[in-house]
Amino acid sequence: MAYVENSIGHCDEVAPVPLAPPRSSEIISRTKAGPCGPSLNLLLEHYFHHGPGKDSPEEIAPKAAASALNASLSNYLYYRYFRWRHRTKLFVLQGRNVMYAPIFSKRHKPGISAKAVPSTLGTLPTRLQLGLLVWATLLCSRASRIDIPFAATYDDAARAFRNRTGVLAVVNMIPLFLMAARNNPLINLLGISFDTFNLLHRWFGRIVILEAIAHTMAFMSAQAHSKSWEAGFQTVLAVPSFFWGFLGTCGFCAIFIQAWSPIRHAFYEIFKLLHIVLAILAVMGTWYHLHLKDLPQLRYLIAAIVIWAVDRLWRVFRVIYGNFGRGGSQALVEALPGNAVRVTVNMARPWTFRPGQHAYMYMPSLSYLQSHPFSVAWSEDAEDLSSEKLTMNRQDILEMRKTTISFVIRGRTGFTNTLLQKASACPRGQMHTTCMVEGPYGELHNMKSYGTVMLFAGGVGITQAVPHVRDLVIGYANGTVATRRITLVWVIQSPEHLEWIRPWMTQILAMDKRRDVLRIMLFVSRPRSSKEIHSPSATVQMFPGRPNIDTLLAAEMEQQVGALGVTVCGPGVLSDDVRRAVRRSPV
Repeated sequence: MAYVENSIGHCDEVAPVPLAPPRSSEIISRTKAGPCGPSLNLLLEHYFHHGPGKDSPEEIAPKAAASALNASLSNYLYYRYFRWRHRTKLFVLQGRNVMYAPIFSKRHKPGISAKAVPSTLGTLPTRLQLGLLVWATLLCSRASRIDIPFAATYDDAARAFRNRTGVLAVVNMIPLFLMAARNNPLINLLGISFDTFNLLHRWFGRIVILEAIAHTMAFMSAQAHSKSWEAGFQTVLAVPSFFWGFLGTCGFCAIFIQAWSPIRHAFYEIFKLLHIVLAILAVMGTWYHLHLKDLPQLRYLIAAIVIWAVDRLWRVFRVIYGNFGRGGSQALVEALPGNAVRVTVNMARPWTFRPGQHAYMYMPSLSYLQSHPFSVAWSEDAEDLSSEKLTMNRQDILEMRKTTISFVIRGRTGFTNTLLQKASACPRGQMHTTCMVEGPYGELHNMKSYGTVMLFAGGVGITQAVPHVRDLVIGYANGTVATRRITLVWVIQSPEHLEWIRPWMTQILAMDKRRDVLRIMLFVSRPRSSKEIHSPSATVQMFPGRPNIDTLLAAEMEQQVGALGVTVCGPGVLSDDVRRAVRRSPV
C-alpha cells in the first residue's frame, strides 16, 4: 500500500499481518534467500573493531558509509522477513512490539499541527525503523572519526576531519539519490516499500547535510585558529574551489529548511520545484569543488549523478511509450460531491495494473512539467471498435485493446484544487483534457492467500481497497484464491461520498457469488440527519459515527477462516487505530 500524499493524505499498511499461522509455502517462499546480515556485520567488524589495516583514511570512509547503508537495508530485510518466521508466535510478538510498533504507545501520526498548515509535523518511524536509523547514523558518525589524529596539532586534526567528512558527504550522496528514485531496483529486490526508502532518503539527506556542514566548519575553524574568521571567509570567496564547495553546502542547508514536513505538504508544487533547483545547485557546487582540485572523490559524485540520470531517462521513456501514439492518452475529469473529482484516462497503449499500485499523473494544461501521485482506483480493458479495416492481422487485433484507468482525487490545495475548480466550471461538471500517466508503481501485497481479508479505508483511501475487493471477489467465484471472507470497512463524512465509487461498486455488487464472500460496512461520521443512514441489504450496512476498530476486529476473528490479513488506507488517525488494534489482538 503506497503512501500517496496528494490523493489520500496518509496511506499506511498493517502488514498484511497474519493473526493466524501463515501457510508453510508462504514461509518457504520468503526464506529461500537466507539472511544476509552476518556477512556485512563481519565487514563492519573489520573496519570498526580490527582497525583500518592497509586502507588509508580516504579509502575507509566510502567503504564504511557503504557498509552502513548495506547493513541497514540487509538487516531491515532480515528482521522483516526471515529471523522469526520459523517461530510463528515469536514472529507475531516481535511484529507487535518492534516491526509495526510506533516509537511511543500508539501514534505514528502525532496530532501536532502547525498553524495554518494542513498537515502534521510528519510521520514517526516504527521502532525497528528508528533503531536502524540510529544505527546508520552512529555508523556514519563513527566512520567520520576513525583514525583521526585528535592528539596531534589543531590544524592536522581539523584537516583530517575535514577530509573525512567531505568524503563521507560525497559517498552518501549515492544512496541518497538511489533512495529517491521511483525506479529504485532495491524496492523489488529487497521487498522494501518506497515509503521506507523515502524515509531513509530523508534521513540520509540529513546525514549528508550534517557532514557537509562539518566539512565546511572544519575548514573555517582551522582558518580561524591560524588566522581569523574574516580571513577564512576571504579565502572562500577568493579560491574558486572553496567558493563552489561553500555554495554546495548552502544548497544542502536550504534543502533542509524547505523540506520540513509542514512546508512540504502545504506547498507541494513549490517544494518540488525548489527541491530540484536546490539539489542541482548543491550537486553543481560539489562537482566544481571536486573538479577544480582534481580530487578522486569525483567518481562517487559521478555515480550519484548517473543514478539520477538513469532514473529520469527511464521515467521519460515510460511516459512516452505509454502515452504517445494512437491519439495519445485522454482524460475525462468529472466533478463529484464532497470536493472530489473522478479522472478516467483512456490510455494510448495497454496498461497492466495490480491492486494496491499507484501512478503519477501529468496534466500539461494545468501543470506542464509536474507529476502528482494518486492511487489507481479502477482499471479495465475494452476493445476499440472504431477501426474501419475489413481485414486485420494479429497486430491489428492486439492494438484494438484499450485500457482505461481511473482515479478519485480529493480537492485540497495546489494542483488538486485547481483540477476541481476547472472541472466544476465546465458544463455538467465534466472536462476533457490531455493527460499522461507514469506507472504503475508500488509494492504488491498478494491478499489471495489469506482465508479472511479485512480492509479499512477512510475517505479517498477507498481507492486502495476497491481493486483488492474486485480481485478477491472474482478469484472467489473462479476458485483461484484462498479467501473465503472479505470485510470492507469504509469511513466517510457524508453519504454523498458514496458517489465517488458508485460505478465500480455497482459492478462489484453484481458479480457472481458476491453475497457469499463480501460484506461492506459504511460508517458516516457526520450525517446531516438520521434519514441518511439506511442499510440497503444484510451484506451492505450503514452506521452513524466512527467505527470501534477493536470491536470490529474481534468480531471478525470470531468467524475467521484461515489466516487473517488486515490492510488500512486513510487518515493517519485511522491507520494508527487499526495498527494498534491488530497489535493488541490475541495470537
